[in-house]
Amino acid sequence: MGKFELITFANASQLADEVAAAWLEEIKCAWLAGRPHFVALSGGRIAAKFFESVVQATKLRRASFGHVHFFWSDERCVPPEDSQSNFQLAARHLLGPLGISSAQIHRIRTELGPAAAAADAEAELRSVVPVNVDGQPVLDLVFLGMGEDGHIASLFPGEPVEVAGSSAVYHAVTGPKPPFARVTMGYKTLAAAHRVWVLVAGEGKAAPLRASLGQSGNTPLATPLARLLALRPLTRIYAEHSLVRQPA
Repeated sequence: MGKFELITFANASQLADEVAAAWLEEIKCAWLAGRPHFVALSGGRIAAKFFESVVQATKLRRASFGHVHFFWSDERCVPPEDSQSNFQLAARHLLGPLGISSAQIHRIRTELGPAAAAADAEAELRSVVPVNVDGQPVLDLVFLGMGEDGHIASLFPGEPVEVAGSSAVYHAVTGPKPPFARVTMGYKTLAAAHRVWVLVAGEGKAAPLRASLGQSGNTPLATPLARLLALRPLTRIYAEHSLVRQPA
């Protein structure tokens, strides 16, 4: 099983603020080095709070985002203006308030249909982001959430073998709840990123998180998060303290 760094916080607001500050440091380091910063965003309940923390911290620090390129780890196949769209969530709470140029935004074009959107998203990512020796694009940072079943991006428990073992950058998949049609980044692309930060907050997350980290009697690879941890040398997990506290 891969190594992980677990950082806990008293509540979701504190988590969002601290991760925002850490990300701005990553962005600053890239800017000082004169290189772009390639990031993949995710959705989920913690994402809006995190995006708002980034906007507030940016105002205080006067951080520059001119060198940051935005991608998505997954997307629901709904129109981009739909409230269930991960892109729309980021547009409303992060990209719009920061005034990010459209040239820096590389959304998954779900209006093409799932399979075509996956192929288009892969081509877009490869056109901007460098690849490793295995041909996988290497993002600087990927943000992920985790669901009550341990899913990450739109990689769910019990996914077909062709999804779990595929080298495709993006997959068209069927989720267990509406909206069913989705596009998700694959395990090997997530594993290739320089950094992956998983934000875990909210009720119902304690058992799958402990299982993913090998802190329960469950089989470690039973969750998608555990599968990703096994593929990476190090993954950082930000979580509410109550979710990792062992039950009495």
